[in-house]
Amino acid sequence: MTDQKPSRREILRPLHLVGIALVCGVFATVVTLVSTGAFTARVNMAIAKGTYEGLTPLGLGLVVGGGAFIVTLLVLAMLMLAIDPADVTKTVDRPVLLDPPREGDPDEKRGGSSSSGEAPPAS
Repeated sequence: MTDQKPSRREILRPLHLVGIALVCGVFATVVTLVSTGAFTARVNMAIAKGTYEGLTPLGLGLVVGGGAFIVTLLVLAMLMLAIDPADVTKTVDRPVLLDPPREGDPDEKRGGSSSSGEAPPAS
């Protein structure tokens, strides 16, 4: 194993994922606040008088935003676990989801796909 120090970019990668999750959480909070009428005079007057029943728009926005932050962070973490770090630097020269070509397959020699609808190249 080498004693090579990780680059600054590799160290800050988790911070980037947290930033993406934070942006998603803030977006969900703003959408919730706008859709519940948190910026309207009617709702603000009801909250001030104490006649507003249930969770206030600000409380609901924080709950929804926190939930969106946590869910986004978990989904991004699961997606990062699905990536093999050794495969990140490899170049992909064929579709990933297709099976590898079989030996003796005529498409393997030509380098193309017969299902594309194109005529085979002239010899």
